[in-house]
Amino acid sequence: MRLPVLAFATCIAAPLAAFAADQSAPPTATVGVTDTIQGVTVADPYRWLENADDPKVKAWSDAQNARARSYLDALPTRAGIKSKLTQLITQTSSAFYALDPRPGVVFAMFNDPPKQQPMLVVLNENADPDSRRVVLDPNVLDVKGGYAIDWFVPSPDGSKIAVSLSQGGSEDGTLHVYDVVSGKEIEAPIPRVQYPTAGGSAAWTRDGTGFWYTRFPGDERPESERHFHQQAYFHKLGDDWKKDVVVLGAKQGLPRVAEIVLDNRAAADTVLASVQKGDGGEWEHWLLKRGAEPVRFARFEDRVVAASIGGDNAIYAISRQSAPMGKVLKLSLDKPSLKNAKVIVAESNVAIVTNEAAKSLALTKDRLFVHDIIGGPSQVRVFDHDGNAKGVLPVPEIAGVDDIEPLASGDVLYAVSTYLRPRYYVRWRASTGKADETKLAVTSPVTFDDAEVVREFATSKDGTKIPVNIIRKKGIKLDGTNPALLYGYGGYGVNQEPYFAGPRTRLLLDGGGVYAIANIRGGAEYGEKWHLEGNLLKKQNVFDDFYAAAQHLIARGYTRSDKLALMGGSNGGLLMGATVTQHPDLARAVISSVGIYDMLRVELDPNGEFNVTEFGSVKNKEQFKALYAYSPYHRIKPDTNYPAMLLMTGANDGRVNPMQSRKFTGAIQAATKSNQPILLRTSANSGHGIGSALSEKIDQQADMLGFLFDQLGMRWTDPAPPPTR
Repeated sequence: MRLPVLAFATCIAAPLAAFAADQSAPPTATVGVTDTIQGVTVADPYRWLENADDPKVKAWSDAQNARARSYLDALPTRAGIKSKLTQLITQTSSAFYALDPRPGVVFAMFNDPPKQQPMLVVLNENADPDSRRVVLDPNVLDVKGGYAIDWFVPSPDGSKIAVSLSQGGSEDGTLHVYDVVSGKEIEAPIPRVQYPTAGGSAAWTRDGTGFWYTRFPGDERPESERHFHQQAYFHKLGDDWKKDVVVLGAKQGLPRVAEIVLDNRAAADTVLASVQKGDGGEWEHWLLKRGAEPVRFARFEDRVVAASIGGDNAIYAISRQSAPMGKVLKLSLDKPSLKNAKVIVAESNVAIVTNEAAKSLALTKDRLFVHDIIGGPSQVRVFDHDGNAKGVLPVPEIAGVDDIEPLASGDVLYAVSTYLRPRYYVRWRASTGKADETKLAVTSPVTFDDAEVVREFATSKDGTKIPVNIIRKKGIKLDGTNPALLYGYGGYGVNQEPYFAGPRTRLLLDGGGVYAIANIRGGAEYGEKWHLEGNLLKKQNVFDDFYAAAQHLIARGYTRSDKLALMGGSNGGLLMGATVTQHPDLARAVISSVGIYDMLRVELDPNGEFNVTEFGSVKNKEQFKALYAYSPYHRIKPDTNYPAMLLMTGANDGRVNPMQSRKFTGAIQAATKSNQPILLRTSANSGHGIGSALSEKIDQQADMLGFLFDQLGMRWTDPAPPPTR
C-alpha cells in the first residue's frame, strides 16, 4: 500500500528561540569526581550520567527526551515534512542490495517500503527482479520492525542459508539456518555470532554439511569480556553447537579486539580468515581447512589489508607495504608465501579501496576487478589474472561503486549511485566487454533536473586541499543568503563516496538550501596517507579540514554563519562536538547522532578498546595529550554562546555508549549562555542506526529536517506531487 499524496500549506519557519528561553533544560546535578591521568588532574562532573541502570539517570534521560519531543513536535514544519518524507520514501521503488550469486540463482537483500525491514530474497540467474521469491521476511517476526537481518551466507548449492538476526537495532546477532525452498529453520539457533564493531560472518563447506562461523564468549568469561575475544568455530549440521570446536582464536594468538571475516566462495573447503586488530587497525590473514591447523600467510606487520581467493588456485591480495595507495599481489593457494608473491598491479596515483564491506577485489574465471577511490568518487579497473590492464568499467564522473559481484558466466554485476540518481546495477558482459544497465534499479519519485553537483576544494590550516561536494540548484545566487547543510565524517579510513539521499536532498533544495559533503582526512579518499593524517596524534587535522570546508562555503558566497548547519554521526558526532567546542560561532545549528564526546573514557566503554587503533589511549602519554586537547566534553567552556544542537542517540547502541551523549548534553546545556535549544533525543528501540525500523528512520529524518528548517529560517513548500509507481 502506498500513502496518498498530501498537500501542505506554504509556511515560513521562524526559529523558536523563545522556546529555549521559556523552557529551561532539566537540571543536571554535578559531582566532584576527578581523575589523575598522566600527571594531569581531570574533572568529570557528569560521571554519574554513565550508569544507565541508575534510576536517577533514567529519570534525567526521560526528562531530556520529553523536552526534546515537546520542542520538535511543536515545530511548524515537522508534521508536513514527516508526511512528505513518508510519501516520498514509500513511493520509492523496491531496492536490491548485497547480491550473492549461487548456481542458477542470486540471493539478495530486498528493501520494499513501507515495510519496516528489508527481507532476504532469491532471484533467478539473470537477477530479474520480477523473479524474486522471499526466503526470510523479518517483518513477519515483528510487524513493527523489531528484527533485522545482519548478514546471510548461502550454501554452495544454494539449498540452505545461514542468517544472523538481531533485535531492536542492537546488532547482537543469533545465527539461524534455513532450508531455502521450504523456508523452515533446520538447526538450533547459535547465539553471540555477531556484535557491533567486530561484526560476524560464516562460510560453508563444499558439500553444505557444515560451516565455519564467528562467535563471542559466553559464561566462560566475565560479562565485561563478552564483546571481545571473537573466535572462529566449525559447526557440523545436526551437532550440538555448544560442542563446536574453536578453529581460530586465542590459541593462535588473536588479539582481544580481533575482528574476523570468513570467506570461501571461490575455494570450496579452504576458508580465508581475515583478522583486523580493532577498528581501523592492521590485518592478518589465515587459511582454514577442515581437520587441519590454520595457516597464516600474512601478519599484521606485512601490511596486507585485503585478500581474495581466485578460482585459479591463487590468492590475490592488496598490500600497502611501501605502497600507501595499494598494490595487488598474487601468490599460490597451496603454498602461500609473501616472499614468493608477484606484484601484478603496481601502485598508481589512485587509491585501491580497502574497506572490507566495499569489496576491494572481484575475480571471474579470467578477469580481476580492482575497486579504486579517487578523492571521493570511485571507479573499477579491469585486468587479466596476470595484471595486464583491460580497461575501466563505465561509471559516471561523480559516482560511487559498490557490491561488485562476479557471476559464473564470467560477467560482473556492480552497483552505481550518484548524488542525483538512486542506486542501479550494471552488468558487464565478458563476451562483449560492454556494460548495460539492468532492471535492478531503484526509481525515486524525486527528480533533480533543476540541480547539479560541483566539486570544489577548500584549503585546510596546513595548506591541504579538501574536496567539497556541493549539491545545488542550477543558477544559484552566491550572495551568502542560502541556507546550507555541511556533512562530514573523517575516520577509520571510511570513504565518503557519492550516494543518493533523494528525499532529504530534495526537501533541502526546495527549501532554498545547499547540501555539501566534505571528503576530509581520516577517511581514505586519497589512500592510506589520507587516513593516517587524520587519526591518533593527527586527529586535529580532521577538525581543521571540516572548519576549512565550512569557511569555503561562506567565502564562496554559498551561505553565512547564521544560515549554516553542520551534521555528522558516530565518528562524525565527535567531529560535531569538536567543531562546536573549537568554533562555537561557526554555525547556527548542529545535528550530531550517536556521537563520541568524552575521549578520555571511550576506551572503557563495552566496545571501546576496538577504537584505540583509531584514537589512541590515555595509557600512552602523547596520545593522552592529543585526546585531552580536543575531547569535546573537556573543551566545553562556561558562558559561551553555543549554537542550537540536536543530539540523537539510541538506547541499544552497542557501538557508541549512549552515556557519551548524556554527559556532553548535560555539560553543554549548563555552559551555554545563548537562547538556542540544546536537545537530547534518545530512541528506546534503536541502536547505532543499523537495523532500525523504517518508521524510526522517518521520524529521525523528520526531526532533523524540521529542526534545520526552523533554525535556518527555511521556507517549507510542498512541490507538485510525484507520480505513483
